[in-house]
Amino acid sequence: YKGVGMRKLLIGAAMLAASSFGAQAQTQQDLNRDGNGGSTDNVLTYGMGYHQQRFSKLDQINKNTVKRLVPVWSASLGNEYGEQGQPFVHNGVMYAANVKRVIALDIGTGRQLWNFDIQWDPAVPRVVCCGLNNRGVALFDGKVYVASIDAHIYALDAKSGKQLWKSKIAEWKEGYSITSAPSVVNGIVMSGMTGGEFGVRGFVVGLDAQTGKEVWRRHTTPDPSEKAYATWPQDDSYKRGGASTWITGSYDPELDLSYWGTSNGGPWTWKARPGDNLWVASVIAIRPKTGEIAWHYQWTPAETYDYDGNNENVLGELTVNGKKRKVLMHADRNGLLYVLDRATGEVLAGNPYVKTNWATGVDLKTGRVVETDVAKRLRAGEKVELEPRWTGGKNWMPMAFNPSTERLYFSMLEETAIYQLNKDLPVYKPGERYVGVTTDTKPRDKTQPWGYWGSVLPMTGKSAWRTPLVDLPSWSGAMVTAGGLVFTGNTSGDFAALDEASGKVLWQFKTPSGVNSQPITYTYKGKQYVSVFSGLGGGTSSRRETAGKVLPAGTVWTFALMD
Repeated sequence: YKGVGMRKLLIGAAMLAASSFGAQAQTQQDLNRDGNGGSTDNVLTYGMGYHQQRFSKLDQINKNTVKRLVPVWSASLGNEYGEQGQPFVHNGVMYAANVKRVIALDIGTGRQLWNFDIQWDPAVPRVVCCGLNNRGVALFDGKVYVASIDAHIYALDAKSGKQLWKSKIAEWKEGYSITSAPSVVNGIVMSGMTGGEFGVRGFVVGLDAQTGKEVWRRHTTPDPSEKAYATWPQDDSYKRGGASTWITGSYDPELDLSYWGTSNGGPWTWKARPGDNLWVASVIAIRPKTGEIAWHYQWTPAETYDYDGNNENVLGELTVNGKKRKVLMHADRNGLLYVLDRATGEVLAGNPYVKTNWATGVDLKTGRVVETDVAKRLRAGEKVELEPRWTGGKNWMPMAFNPSTERLYFSMLEETAIYQLNKDLPVYKPGERYVGVTTDTKPRDKTQPWGYWGSVLPMTGKSAWRTPLVDLPSWSGAMVTAGGLVFTGNTSGDFAALDEASGKVLWQFKTPSGVNSQPITYTYKGKQYVSVFSGLGGGTSSRRETAGKVLPAGTVWTFALMD
């Protein structure tokens, strides 16, 4: 009798959600206020706010209560390729995306409301560099926007999952794909792309949110009509110059600027493209209405290390020389942590946050990185030990920022590469790898950590604390809350809550597969919940690290305090 009654309650709750969700379409004001004074019932944007701070003011779950945190439901995501995404929540419904599908789930029960299968040619994976990933959706005006690895953007009806339109962004057979979440600003759906290993020409594209028609396309390598072309050889190498845009840009509504990072050059070896090569390994501040570049800053001039420059650009305020500054914070794969004025691009700080031997930091007078003898020897053709490895001191996994403590929280990696530029330049062939370097990884001392969970001071790059990761590294994003907790995970499958002040693990839960995704928190009927995806994924590094230890299986887990 009790079982039947409970089943009726669950079915009733799911039917109620199905009939009511999406009734209040997301407005631009809602998106502006997400993570910025808006309703805690919703998580509408990538990064828990356009600023991508991944900070929540919620504190029901805190240092004292986290020991009572328990799973309340989990659901299969029907995907063996890996889960790097972020859940999104609106009006009691969770939207979860991976490379195979988008699923709508009832927050109260975890029951599936609808499923949309993303179709792609089975041959597509050969042009995807580093795992078959999808990092999330975008929500706006009753629609769900999602990208596919064959370089299309879909618009779905949020109530039913029905496809409203589909737009081709690029040709996958030429090496293009999309793994990032779109971003919607003032009726424009912005998307980046991947393909830096395949000699593509990078871009950010803007589509009309209602029709899917292309409004603008901002290439991230300049053509001969642009001033920045002077930083390239005076030939057509810019057409294969890379600078892909595979992490979703942040956005400042007051400045009306969206900040996108760009990847390695094509090919990796700079000998094929002598010069600084704007806008490779850079951040570009663009106008969402037109795609115009307002300013840029280059993290790694003449990039030849495959350090990229895509990592998220977190917007916040920092105390600099006794005054509050509106800044952009970026922990680059090259081992340096940068702080820029986000209105002008002025560099305010650039310091190592992990072991870094190719550069000492940034000269604030010139704004340029100061390279060491290791970099000079590498550029001259010598085989060198390079720190950090090309996977970076921090890879794509997003960091969190607490505006109260003015600290960053993120997963760090520490490995050493064996790296050499090839004598012969690579030959470009569409859809084939275009690299021109020889790489290996120095055998690691197994008594030393793979990396750390850490709290870092943005202006100095110094750690307030570090929690060593000895068994396996972390490729998980971080989230910080007003409850004094940092939530993150590791490739073993542990989802953990750390003391924000010390890094001590206060709580953890073993999920079925690796946690290399992006946790969120929100409220439902006045109660705080935390959700995260589990599902080992990523490129060759994660496969190397977890071989024989962890199996893939895509699931979403939702937690709340036990009453």
